[in-house]
Amino acid sequence: MQRFKILALGVLIVAGLSGCLRNDLDRAAVGAAVGGVGAAAVGGSIATGVVVGGLAGAVCDEVTRLCR
Repeated sequence: MQRFKILALGVLIVAGLSGCLRNDLDRAAVGAAVGGVGAAAVGGSIATGVVVGGLAGAVCDEVTRLCR
């Protein structure tokens, strides 16, 4: 359950930060970095954190208005 909370928090952080970036590639890069660091911080899989964070950053502007 704690990992889910950390993952959800990471997605929100990526959504907030990605509004400052210009394109999907920039948002994906920031999302991947945040996801990897977050996963490492909680002892999870860094690769999974990078993938999930990158996907969240890349599709953020299509999913929510936080990224616009």
